Amino acid sequence: MKKVYSIQGMTCNGCRSKVEQTIAKLEAVSNVEVSLEREEAVVVANNMFDIEILRKELPPKYTVGVKMPAQAKDKAELADKLPERSFSKWRQLKPLFLILGYISLASVLLHRNEWNIQEMMLDFMGLFFIVFSFFKLLDIKGFVVSFKMYDPLAGQLKQYAWVYPFIEVGLGAMLLLRWQMSIAFSLTIIVLGITTVGVTRSLLTKSKIQCACLGTALKLPMTEATFIENALMIAMACIMLVVS
Repeated sequence: MKKVYSIQGMTCNGCRSKVEQTIAKLEAVSNVEVSLEREEAVVVANNMFDIEILRKELPPKYTVGVKMPAQAKDKAELADKLPERSFSKWRQLKPLFLILGYISLASVLLHRNEWNIQEMMLDFMGLFFIVFSFFKLLDIKGFVVSFKMYDPLAGQLKQYAWVYPFIEVGLGAMLLLRWQMSIAFSLTIIVLGITTVGVTRSLLTKSKIQCACLGTALKLPMTEATFIENALMIAMACIMLVVS
């Protein structure tokens, strides 16, 4: 079942992300898409819940209503296109795979003549941090809200969530410049290790939250791919720390 609710009171993408994550946690909800511009939430649920439940879960600053049929008519096509739980993970994670593919291609092409695997790995790690931090900084407020949902340290220390994208920028620059490599590798293991703990916990509890690895500009669900990308970076950092 699909239903369109009006959500008034959202003032930024951080609000939008918080409303979306709150609705996604409700029982029977399989998908939700919240629009800041249209002030609405298109909800897909196995059994549609009473609107009072939604009003109770959201903070008082938000005014919740049901879109009238005349208002919802223009949204019917959008609602029909919302992915169900059976929606392929490939299509959901396509932006992530494309970005990782481009980073991998760039790393190979930069060293196509000497074919130095270690140099390729260093450039991959550096570009990974730079590109991923870019998407986080597009909407840092929304990123902070999403990141605090699963990162253990960010959940306890909000300031850490705010500086995290800049930590990635710093690590990316260190790796690309080949500066203080041992420190860069150690910090990579620590920073991504903490995040991976939270990702693993979210996967085990099957929490329906948005992955913040690419910020909120690209909506990615928390899946095994998030764990794999972090584990890959940690593994490369460990290898490089040993051989350097």
